[in-house]
Order: sequence, then structure tokens, then C-alpha cells
Amino acid sequence: MRDCPSFGSYKIFVGVDRFNLPVVSAGWRWQAGCVCREGGGPVAAAGRGAGRACGGQRGLRITARTRDNALAACPGCGQTSDWVHSRYVRHVADETVGGRAVVIDLSVRRLYCENAGCENFTFVEQVPGLTRRYQRRTPALQKVVDAVAVALAGSAGARLLSVLHHALTWASVLNCLMRITLPDRPTPRVLGIDEFALRRGHHYATILIDAATGERIDVLPDRKTQTVTAWLKAHPGIEVVCRDGAGGFAQATTAADATIVQAGDRWHLWHGLGEAVLKEVGAHSAC
Repeated sequence: MRDCPSFGSYKIFVGVDRFNLPVVSAGWRWQAGCVCREGGGPVAAAGRGAGRACGGQRGLRITARTRDNALAACPGCGQTSDWVHSRYVRHVADETVGGRAVVIDLSVRRLYCENAGCENFTFVEQVPGLTRRYQRRTPALQKVVDAVAVALAGSAGARLLSVLHHALTWASVLNCLMRITLPDRPTPRVLGIDEFALRRGHHYATILIDAATGERIDVLPDRKTQTVTAWLKAHPGIEVVCRDGAGGFAQATTAADATIVQAGDRWHLWHGLGEAVLKEVGAHSAC
């Protein structure tokens, strides 16, 4: 981002040579290297650019072309090259501007890798901040989609994105959610462990949480003793395990580390107490 005294902040995409924005209405103008809306802020800018800007009611389409003489690094070996194989146009969706969807038609180069030992014979250049490999959305738009996917997941996330003028199916939102890299969490001192049903009566999994903060640590694919034991051995440093009354988790904890203190979690303690009281009251109901 850069600041313009007349227009405030606007985007600069390094490596983009020129913009060509077809005029659809008189509501947009090109001025001082920026694509600006009448009475509003700028849309985009190019390092060396000339073009026209406008916006229709359905959206804004930008045509751009990368520089011919710029060096690009091979993603396989990292060696730079400017030996051009061919060009093709990528259609990249960007964040909305003034409630209008933005699509960038970007002409990029396919380059030869000049390293004879590299497994990539050719590769496609990437524009930092604008394109990523195998992506049809800019990093800025992908960040928005990821945030919606984390908060609302499938159908609800797709409905919210449609209001934001981004058309994605519920399956695409779920795919974005599944591709998000999980953050590394430290091994908790007090671990909570319990099972839950993926398909009741048929398939169960195990969830592990930090009992002090309530944050999810990991999810195991089943509830087998061997699986839980292997996870505990791979994460030393656990001092206390809160579990239910089943013997499987108790056996797994003891097999992993006999020094770990085992305690019943609050819910199962109250649940067991409630069942015991109900049974006792039922036994003396005739008194």
C-alpha cells in the first residue's frame, strides 16, 4: 500500500507493466496513476501505467500485463530466468470495490528454467501480492474467504460471500477451510480427552483439548488404545489427563507414561453423581 495526498491509500502491484480498463460508465476515471471512482477512493495503480478505468453495476474488470524483461524465480530450484516460453491470461478475482466484484485479466509469462538439473522444464511467473500458484483469487480475497470459512463453514459461508459479491459454492468454501494450515500448539500441561461419534454406533473419534484454556489440540481418527498411546508418547510434558470413566483411555495413559495423573472430568463426575442419586432415589421410592 502507498499513500497519495489526493486519494489516500491505494494498491501497487510490483511487476505489473500496464493496465487497460475498458470504460463502461462515466463513474470512474484514471488520474495520477490511480483508478479512482468519482467522489471516492482509488481502486488500483501500476508502477508504469496508462489506462482507463470505470465500473459497471455488475463489476469491474482490469486487464494487466507483466513486464517483458523482469526476472522470475523458478519455484523448483529458485534460479531466476527471463527466457520466455509463451504467455497466457489468468483471470484472478480480487476484493470488491464499492460493492462491485473485481476480476483481473492478467497476462503472465511461462518461462524456461535455465537450470539443467531442475525437474521443472518451464514455470509460470507469479506477481507478489496478486497471484499464487494454482489460485484464481488474490491473497487478499483468499484471506477474506478463509475468515468466512472458519466462522461459518459451508452453506452459511457461501451465502455470506454472495452478499459480499463473491460467488462460491458451499463445497468450495469447505475446500478452502480444509486447506488452511493448522497452527502449531504447545503440548498442554493438563490434557482433556474424550470420544465423539462420527457415525453413532459405528465410527468414533477422539478429541484432545487443553483443559486449562478449552482450546482444541488435536483430533484422532479413532478411539483405539494404541492410537491414544502413540499420541501421548509423541507429546511428552503432559502432567494431568482429564478423562471419562471408560477403561480405554486409562489404559492408554498408563501405557504412555505411568507418572501422568489421571482425573475424572467435571461433566462425567456430575453425570455419574446424578445417575447414582437417581438410582438410589428409585430404590427407596416405596419407602
